[in-house]
Amino acid sequence: MRTTRTSQQQHAQLPVEHGPFGWLRALGPDGRRAFGGAFGGYALDSYDFFTLPLTMVAVSAYFGLDAGRTGLLTTVTLVVSAVGGAFAGVVADRIGRVRALMITVATYAVFTVACGFAPTYEMLLVFRALQGLGFGGEWAVGAILVAEYASAGHRGRTLGAVQSAWAAGWALAVVVCTLVFQYVDPDTAWRVVFWTGALPALLLVYVRRGVRDAPAATEQRLSTARTTSGAATFAAIFRGPLRRTTLFAVLLSTGVQGGYYTLATWVPTFLKNDRHLTVVGTGGYLAFLISGAFLGYLTGGYLTDVLGRKKNIAVFAVASAVCIVLYTHLPAGAKTLLLVLGFPLGFCMSAIFSGFGSFLSELYPTAVRGTGQGFTYNTGRAVGAFFPTLVGCLAGSWGVGGALVFGAVGYAIAVLALLGLPETRDRELL
Repeated sequence: MRTTRTSQQQHAQLPVEHGPFGWLRALGPDGRRAFGGAFGGYALDSYDFFTLPLTMVAVSAYFGLDAGRTGLLTTVTLVVSAVGGAFAGVVADRIGRVRALMITVATYAVFTVACGFAPTYEMLLVFRALQGLGFGGEWAVGAILVAEYASAGHRGRTLGAVQSAWAAGWALAVVVCTLVFQYVDPDTAWRVVFWTGALPALLLVYVRRGVRDAPAATEQRLSTARTTSGAATFAAIFRGPLRRTTLFAVLLSTGVQGGYYTLATWVPTFLKNDRHLTVVGTGGYLAFLISGAFLGYLTGGYLTDVLGRKKNIAVFAVASAVCIVLYTHLPAGAKTLLLVLGFPLGFCMSAIFSGFGSFLSELYPTAVRGTGQGFTYNTGRAVGAFFPTLVGCLAGSWGVGGALVFGAVGYAIAVLALLGLPETRDRELL
C-alpha cells in the first residue's frame, strides 16, 4: 500500500502543462534525461536494425543468396530478439530500468559491428541473431523507463515521441548507407555500414552519467525484492486476469509487427527489383516513407491520448493495410505516385505504434511491468518475424510486390486482438 500511495501522490503533484511541448516540461529534469536516454537508445536501435535491410541486395549478391535465405537474416534477428526482449523485461524488473537499458544497447552495438566482419553467410546469421538479443530488449526497457515518469494525461504523446526516434535512426541509416554505397565498392560497402553500428557506444556514457529510474518504480522493485512475493517471473504474467491480457497482447503485437517488418525488410528490395531503382536512387522514395513515419509517430502519440489506445491502433491498422495494397499494386511506370504514396504509408504504419508504449505499460502493475511488456511485445515480434520470410519464399513466384500483401494480413490480426483487451487511457501506473 505504501508504494501505491507514493505513486499516486507523485502523479498528483505533477504540474499541469499545456502547449505542444507541455508533455516534455511535465516530465521534470530527471524525466527529461530519461527521455533523452530512451530516445537515443531507440534511434540507434533502429539505425543498427536497418543496416541489414538497406544493404540486403549487396549482402545477397556477395554471398550468392536466394530470396528465402536473405529473408532468413531478418527473421532470425527478430526471433532471437523475442528471447532478448523477454529476458530484458525480467532484468528491468529485477535490477532496474537504466541498467537493463545499458546492457541492451551495448549488446546490439557489439554484434552489429561483428556482422561487418562475417566471413560467411552462416557467421553473419549467427552475429545477426546475437544482435537481436539487444535489439529486442531496448524498446521495452526504454519505454517503461519513460512511462513511469509521465503522467496519465501525457503518456501517449510522450511515448509517441520516444517512438519517433525509430524514424530518426532509420533516416540516419539511409543517409549513411547512400553515402557509403556512392563512394565504396558494394562488396566492401555493406561491411562499412555494419561497422558504423558502433555509434551507440557514445550513448552509454550519457545514460550512465545522467539517467536514473523513476523513484516510485525503484521503491516498488526494492519492496518486491524484500518480500519475494509477486517477483517478476514469466509465470506471474499468466496468473489470474493477467493471463487473458498477456495472450491478447501477444496477438496484437504479432499482427502489428508482422505487417511492419514485412515492409521494413522488403520495401528497399521491392524498389530495386520491381521498380528498377539503384541503391542511391531509392533514397528519395525512402525519404517520403521516413518523413511520413516521423510525423506518424508524433501524430499517433497525440491521438492515442485523445481517442484512446485501442481506437488509435484500430484506425491506423486499417489505414496501413489499405496503403500496402495501393503501394504494391501501382502501375510499373507510376514512379511519381509511388514516391508520393510513400508518405501516407510511412505515416500510418508508424502511427499505429505510438500507443504501444503507453498501452502495454498500462496493462501491467509495476512489479511485472517490464516482464509483461517485454514478453508480449517481443513474442509478437518473433511470431511476426515469419512474415518477412514468407514474403521471401513467395517472391520468386509472386514477385516481391505481390507477396508484400501479407503485411495487410498482419494488421487484420491486430484489429481482432483489440477485442480482448481493455481501454487504458487515463490509467495511473501503480
